[in-house]
Amino acid sequence: MKVIWAPLALERVSRIADYIAQDNPSAARRWVIQVFRKVKPLSRFPERGRQVPETLRRDIRELQFPPYRIIYRIRGRQVGILTVRHGKQRFPYGEV
Repeated sequence: MKVIWAPLALERVSRIADYIAQDNPSAARRWVIQVFRKVKPLSRFPERGRQVPETLRRDIRELQFPPYRIIYRIRGRQVGILTVRHGKQRFPYGEV
């Protein structure tokens, strides 16, 4: 399967990294690398994440990356990374 990052997801990763970099630029770089490493196995195991409780849809799933959630959608032969959100934020259904 091909993993594709939505512009919103990349923007969120960038914003979070910028925030972390205010205190520790090297930690921000490590965090970004870890996010992409966390997502990489989805190309072989797309259903490894749990269903997003807010949607009740089997195709919308998430990986836990504390304190963040990496939310993605399985569609055909693609895994689309939709967004990265703080774990305490609910997933707005409109972002699907």
